[in-house]
Amino acid sequence: MRPAKEERRGHWVVTLEYENEGDGPHLVDLSHYVRWDLQDSDQNGDRGKWKPLGIPVPEQPGVCIIKDGVMINRMNNTQAAIWHLSGEEAEIPPETAYTDVTDATVFLALMGKKTFAIAEKLTALDLSDPAGTAPFLIQGPFVHVPCQIVVMANGEQPGILMTCSRGYAHDIVVAILEAGKAFDLRPAGELAFKRWLKQLK
Repeated sequence: MRPAKEERRGHWVVTLEYENEGDGPHLVDLSHYVRWDLQDSDQNGDRGKWKPLGIPVPEQPGVCIIKDGVMINRMNNTQAAIWHLSGEEAEIPPETAYTDVTDATVFLALMGKKTFAIAEKLTALDLSDPAGTAPFLIQGPFVHVPCQIVVMANGEQPGILMTCSRGYAHDIVVAILEAGKAFDLRPAGELAFKRWLKQLK
């Protein structure tokens, strides 16, 4: 599919909209969204220490917090991921515990009806676990690639966000699109993602 509307942001060419996107499900490349990694051995030792952009890091692994367009995902005892879902630029905090991983990773959204039916063909992870309260983080293999996956919603407008090493970007996108053919999965631009995200609020 060909882009219908594009925009240059820094060194990124961002597709805002594709031709014939359809009603979904959709796969959206959000790799231009700023993402940071926070690693520190004492994240729980000082409750007030780690508050990226004034947002406290969740205390339990797997828990995600969204505030002011920023999502913070607690990964383990020493690590958290910070995703800027607004798409806006952000200056990384000066502390050495932060690492900008935007250029090192790919960031994708798989959203719309049949999201979990598509995902079931690509991973053994139980992304539709009814015991999970969205948004929640799962870490594990997706298309045999180690990924961070956040289940954003599992109701009327299901969807997941995922990130992994950029070296796997081409293969994982091809695999997802192939698995989604039977469900009319199509690429979509950033505008479709923003509309979907707004519906979740």
